[in-house]
Amino acid sequence: MGDVKRITTPLTDEVIESLKVGDRVLLSGYVYTARDAAHKRMLEEYEKTGKLPFDIKGQVIYYVGPTPPKPGQVIGSAGPTTAYRMDKYTPKLHQLGLKATIGKGWRGKEVKEALKKYKAVYFAAYGGTAALLSKHIKSAEIVAYEDLGTEAIRRLYFEDFPVIVANDIYGGDIFEEGQKKYREIEIEP
Repeated sequence: MGDVKRITTPLTDEVIESLKVGDRVLLSGYVYTARDAAHKRMLEEYEKTGKLPFDIKGQVIYYVGPTPPKPGQVIGSAGPTTAYRMDKYTPKLHQLGLKATIGKGWRGKEVKEALKKYKAVYFAAYGGTAALLSKHIKSAEIVAYEDLGTEAIRRLYFEDFPVIVANDIYGGDIFEEGQKKYREIEIEP
């Protein structure tokens, strides 16, 4: 399966070009959170003002609605949200400079085309490990839409946050490849 790659935000075209489907990555640096409601509001704001609530160039959005932190914690459980729910918003954000998203599950055709066109990747995070993933988040602050509660846009600081490249700029798709391998398994009678 190869070595683990360590990368730091903000991401560049060179970093994106070096990533291939199946690569295991430890991501460090600042990452923004956003889910359905925040995506909708961001793009409505962009249509009206030509601005987003943060500079999106080279950035990563993690699809997460973290639980409130317990005393002494930076953040509560922070597991990935199903990514395809954001598919209608994602191509425009990639066009504006977003370099990666993190979620769980597959992406639609339009997102995969946008990854190739705008040099971006989709990382899959490990679902079912929300409490463990939150240990890799060292700071969290709300930067926009506080009224959305858990869906507010937050700026997180990651330290060696584990992800896998699920879709790359070369058209690779870990979900399609996994299904193909499964279908090729011959079962002895």
